[in-house]
Parts: sequence; structure tokens; C-alpha cells
Amino acid sequence: MTSTQSSLSSRPATRPVNPCFSSGPCAKRPGWSVAALSNALTGRSHRSAEGRARLGDVIERSCAILGVPEGWRVGIVPASDTGAVEMALWSLLGPRPVDVLAFESFSTLWAQDIVSQLKLDNARVLKAEYGQLPDLSAVNWAHDVVLAWNGTTSGVCLPNAQAIPAEHDGLVICDATSAAFAMDLPWDRLDVVTWSWQKALGGEAAHGMLALSPSAVARLEQFEAPRPLPKIFRLTKKGALIEGIFKGDTINTPSMLCVEDALDSLKWAQSVGGLAGLKARSQANLAAVAAWEAKTEWASFLAEKPEERSSTAICLRIVAPWFLALEPAAQTKVVKQMTALLDKEGVAFDIASYRDAPPGLRIWGGATVEASDVQALLPWLDWAFAQVTPHA
Repeated sequence: MTSTQSSLSSRPATRPVNPCFSSGPCAKRPGWSVAALSNALTGRSHRSAEGRARLGDVIERSCAILGVPEGWRVGIVPASDTGAVEMALWSLLGPRPVDVLAFESFSTLWAQDIVSQLKLDNARVLKAEYGQLPDLSAVNWAHDVVLAWNGTTSGVCLPNAQAIPAEHDGLVICDATSAAFAMDLPWDRLDVVTWSWQKALGGEAAHGMLALSPSAVARLEQFEAPRPLPKIFRLTKKGALIEGIFKGDTINTPSMLCVEDALDSLKWAQSVGGLAGLKARSQANLAAVAAWEAKTEWASFLAEKPEERSSTAICLRIVAPWFLALEPAAQTKVVKQMTALLDKEGVAFDIASYRDAPPGLRIWGGATVEASDVQALLPWLDWAFAQVTPHA
């Protein structure tokens, strides 16, 4: 064993205070405890005046922090970000050709649904391998365009809004679930934006949010989807937008415990400086990993270009020659051994790469994660890798 291997195999002295680095549901905000839910409106109807007020408060605070423009409609919808995206796809797509960017698991899922479930014969899928973005210059912005701003399972994000024309004929439908509350979103170039509470807010699952531009609302009111829509997908009635959805009248029954938790997270977000403060905290987490990665021989970012590296879903691939020589199943087994060691030590939970992604590690770096915890985690990654490295 070399001196470098020996130092890496030494058990680190410092542990993360919070070992939760899952990419969803994500770490709760610093200092969170169940006491934050003590005033939850349990046992009450969400349709009561107070229930509507709290749901409306979630919408208003979200709009204020994210900078949603005047004239947009923002509502709470069922089934997390997945439900919000599917509502948009099933309700809006059809009148124009569609370009779909597919470069990781969830964006690929949207492409599959558009082609195989909606069966749109005018859909074009622009693909890229994990770690890359599709060729954005190939997108036809006269079409409707479906994209993920941040690849939750690849750690690749759009570097800026320059590829999207400010004036475009189609609708741009953006899955922003792991970008909202951590990155700038170009609202003037998007038409539909979706996210969930369980990502950058560290909230609980099953609730999504849907933001519609005036152009998207006009499409909904002028275009009748040529397909049956289940109740939880219906955004219009008799050709008019159901305005109540965007004022706190949810389509189905929300959890008021989750609503209280979302409000707690939003108030915390405001206390750390709103979007600017959230972005800075997330960028600090990425910077900590980047400094470690630059001097680490066995791990590298999955995202190939620095400007496309996500600060939330920080994905790493293992580049040690002995690991790369293994079959994919064997690589997955090694990663499971590493993450089991980290779990047993209580220093990192749930950081294996997503099941469809290349075998590796995925560390959530959203604003609810402390940079000091990320810094404390990194030596443990070296330690775990040293434990599974075969020695001659």
C-alpha cells in the first residue's frame, strides 16, 4: 500500500453534523425539528378559510422568492414535480411539433411519455449521454420545447438562458424541480415551470407546483386536448382556466402537515437572503466538492463541462482504472459497498447514483445542506473508496 493509499484509508476524525445528502426528499433546513409543524392545521379542512390562506401563503412566498413575474399563475398540484410535468404535457401538447431534450433519467421519461403515451407523431427527441447536454443549437424554438433545467440524475444543468430566444413561437415547458430555489430561472424565456417542495426546500413529498405564463394560459383556454384527462390533470372547465387552483383551491386534498413544513422552509429561505442567499449556499457546496475533486485521482464530475455542473445534484463518476475495467454490474456492487460503509458509519445516507445513471455517487448540494457538512463528508468518500480498492 502506498503512503497516499494509507492516508486515504485512515478513518476521518470529523463527521457531518447532518448526514442527509439524499437528492429527494432532501435534507431539512438547518435547525429543523418536528416542532416546526406544531401549528399545522391538522384535523381541519384545506378548504376552510384558514386552510386556503395557508395554501395561498405558500404560493405567494414561492413567487416572491423565485421572482415569478406578474401575470403568471402559480398553483399547488398533486403528485410532486412528476404530477406537475405530466399535467403540462397532457394538457398543453398537440397543436405544434415538439422538441424534447433528453439527457438523464427524468428528461428521458418525459420524452418516452410524449412519444409512447401521448403518441405525438410530430415529436423529436434530442438526446445526449449522461454528463452532456444535447446540441441546443439544434432546437427548433418554433416548436413546443420540453426540457429539464437541471438534470437531477446526471448533475448537468443549462449554463444560462442564452440558447432560448426571448421571442419564440412555441411554449417552453421547463422541469425545474432541482433548480428552483438554487439557480436563476429565466422567467422571460419560459412558459411553464414545475418544481416540488421535496427538493431545494427540503420539504415532504407528493406536492408539486405549476407555474403558467400568460402564453401557457392562452394555450389552455384556446386548445382542447384531443385526449381524455383524469380529474387531477384538468386545469380548465368549459374552456376557461380554473382560477381557484392558483389561489389555494387544490385539485385534491393536500397534507396540511406538508403545507406547514413548506411554509417553514419558505420562511427560512427568506431569512437567509431569499434566492440570492439560497444560490450562494448551494454554490458553496459545489465549490467544496470541486476543490476536493481537483486533487482526487479516483473521482471526477459526471458533468464534462465546468459551466454545466449542477450545484444541487452533484454527480460523481469513479475513474480509477481498476473500477473502469469492471462490468457495469460489478461497478454497481462496488458503489453499494461504499455507500453501505458510509451508511453504517452514519456519515452519509442515500448517495449512490440514480439507478438508471452510470454507477457512481450523487451528493445533494442544495441550500438546506451546510457547506461544513459537505467538507466533512469528502474525506469519508476517500476512506470508503480505499476500503473497497483491491490491494496487491
